[in-house]
Amino acid sequence: MNDSAARVSVTRTYLELFPAAAPSSFAVNGVSLERLCVEDGARYLSLYRDVGAPHHWTDRADWTEARAAEHLVRTDVSVFALREGEDAGFFELVTGADGSVEIAYLGLVPSYVGRGLGRALLEAAIAEAHRAGPARVWLHTCTLDHAAALPNYLARGFRPFREETYQVEAI
Repeated sequence: MNDSAARVSVTRTYLELFPAAAPSSFAVNGVSLERLCVEDGARYLSLYRDVGAPHHWTDRADWTEARAAEHLVRTDVSVFALREGEDAGFFELVTGADGSVEIAYLGLVPSYVGRGLGRALLEAAIAEAHRAGPARVWLHTCTLDHAAALPNYLARGFRPFREETYQVEAI
């Protein structure tokens, strides 16, 4: 990183949801959820890149299909694709050693944003996370994510428990 490069401040907010009544099962006309399996490495990477590009997700940008397949085979990882004839978004759950479930990734392909699917996708992720009987469900978001992300999490009952600010090169 160049010291003279312009920098921007980013705020990351960690949120948690303690077990309560799990939301009802996913039901949106014409839309379905499909769990990805080890053979879906290329599909996982495509979803990650398509959903994450507008929000500057980079931590898995250099993953190979083989690396993605290794990730998908883990017993503590569950990835679900939202489909409306084609992949429209996804969420990824990671079960922690402490019994919590992290919603590690959640988002929509840009062409599906603004149609109310973000709420449905989040409710599906929460319902799926509750299947494991976690002590809590948690996630984090940042100011690089879609502007509706944080309000959506708060509206579904998540509460902030930590916040941090960091610098990145100007985008």
